[in-house]
Amino acid sequence: MKKLVFAIVIIMTTLAITTIYGNIKKNGANNAWFSAQVPRQSIVGKIILPIDKAVLSNFFKKYPYLKAYQFEVSTLYKKRNYTWIWHDKKGVIEFANLLYSKINRLEEEGLRSSLPYQDEIDRIFDGESKNKPSKIDTELFLSSMYVYYVQKVYKGIDNEKTTEIGWFLPRKNLSYVGLLDSLLVDSKLLNRNEDQLLGQYYKLREALKKYRRIEQNGGWNTIKMDPFIKDYKPNDSSKVIGQIRKRLAITGDLKQDSKSNWYDEELMAAVLDYKKRNGFKINYHIASEQIEHLNVPVEERIKTIMVNMERCRWIDPELTKTDEFIVINIPSFKLIYRRNGVKELESRVFVGKIMTETVVFSGNISHIVFSPYWNVPRSIIENELKDAMERDKNYLASHNMEWNNGNVRQKPGPRNSMGLVKFMFPNSNSIYLHDTPVKSLFEAEVRMFSHGCINMDKAKELAVLILKDYPDWPVERIDAAINGGVETTCFLKKKIPVYIGYFTAWVDDSGMVNFYRDVYQRDHRLAELLFADDFK
Repeated sequence: MKKLVFAIVIIMTTLAITTIYGNIKKNGANNAWFSAQVPRQSIVGKIILPIDKAVLSNFFKKYPYLKAYQFEVSTLYKKRNYTWIWHDKKGVIEFANLLYSKINRLEEEGLRSSLPYQDEIDRIFDGESKNKPSKIDTELFLSSMYVYYVQKVYKGIDNEKTTEIGWFLPRKNLSYVGLLDSLLVDSKLLNRNEDQLLGQYYKLREALKKYRRIEQNGGWNTIKMDPFIKDYKPNDSSKVIGQIRKRLAITGDLKQDSKSNWYDEELMAAVLDYKKRNGFKINYHIASEQIEHLNVPVEERIKTIMVNMERCRWIDPELTKTDEFIVINIPSFKLIYRRNGVKELESRVFVGKIMTETVVFSGNISHIVFSPYWNVPRSIIENELKDAMERDKNYLASHNMEWNNGNVRQKPGPRNSMGLVKFMFPNSNSIYLHDTPVKSLFEAEVRMFSHGCINMDKAKELAVLILKDYPDWPVERIDAAINGGVETTCFLKKKIPVYIGYFTAWVDDSGMVNFYRDVYQRDHRLAELLFADDFK
């Protein structure tokens, strides 16, 4: 009898193994793959099904809210020859716990997002739970969790949507497989991976912590300005001055609140700093516009920081590691030229009007033109010049313009709309970086005057710095070319990248966050995308 039972057990076991093998073969696995991989799938002494295309497909059918991550998850396993990622002989690997912890603190990364099937994933890490997902479901939940985290924190909103909202700076390439390989070797990279994110991201993340602490402490009260007072000046005394002092102490512009209602020297220094970093005209007057800026609720400031953290996710950190580059931030109306990690120049700029917005994109300066012609764009000829010429037959001559092969151009000279220096980075948007004859426009706080081009205050200074290592272009020759009245071109030995960006919150070198006007009203559109529900 015992022999019969033993024979039946042997037969049943053989049939079970044959059935498992047949199912695997039916799903596309071959003999060589199966024989090589099955021994590796032994967890706690039990043989379980290997991960293959059918297993993956069934998982995402079972959990449809994770469908968006199926391609990347499948790629992870394909690149790893369908071996297990999150399990070893002891069970779930330690890195999974770290990743789970980061998922549960996504608000620290400036995100309001919920991971699908959070309850099921919670049970994986709940030591007392008796209703844990199966091992295969656990494995694929963890891979989906990894892809979800990397997409949200390192990649951000997809390229198609960012293009729709007018962001044409190059997006970084992200390898889920390569990043995972690095993290499995050194999981600490998950806490600060500067190879994946722009350095500014981490500065904004610290600012987010600061402003959330302010929010937890009650934020700040609304300052009520006396409607009969135009502005407050040094040595004025008012309860409003005391409110301003308290407000500036909360955000760290003042070291402490003396509770004085007198506009003293200590407050003067704080007001000056506040105005400088937030894009206001530098003086000691506090007018209604500054009061409105101070009164923006802390909750709105937090949202602005989060929106700009999202913009940082899109930028390849390698862009800022080049030897030489120029950055223009539209909302701050500033240009910065960096070389070898040092800020060589900062210049005021003005940008496109609402109807002719400056495009967010990048290019490479290939040459500098001194005493340039201005080749008037066809759109300006059709929409503006033709009407002007009909009203005034002498219009072209009076504006130093001429016809040139069916187009209009303005001759070189101090009245030329390009000014005396033009930096050329060929692009389909017909946007140039150049000087301007109208220097008074740089005194305005909101500088949106152009047809889309970027007009800069320190064009000559930038040309001198760029050409300082060009022996054939000493300052004397640059001066002569600028004032010669004849178009002269200098081709650069090495092209200089130019990045035109849009950031309404930016942490400066002192660690203080700057809040700029949302001049093209883009924050709201991005916030709608960023804070939308992941699934419904």
